Amino acid sequence: MAKNPFLAAFLSFLIPGLGQIYTGKIMMGIILIIVAIILSTATTLFTIFAGILYIILWLYAIYDAYTTANET
Repeated sequence: MAKNPFLAAFLSFLIPGLGQIYTGKIMMGIILIIVAIILSTATTLFTIFAGILYIILWLYAIYDAYTTANET
C-alpha cells in the first residue's frame, strides 16, 4: 500500500523516526528515536554540539521518511 510522503515527513517532523515506522522501516525508526533521545539529553546536559547533531538527525529523518514513502 502506498504511503503518503507528506504524512511521513510530518510524523518525522514531530518525532524523528516516527515517519520511518509509518513507512515500514521499523528498526530504522526505533534507532532514530533512541539516538534523538540521547542527543536531546546530551544537549540539555552538555554542549551545543549535541544540539547541532540533533538538528542534523531531525532533518535527515524528515528527508528519509519522505523519500521512503515516495518509493512505496
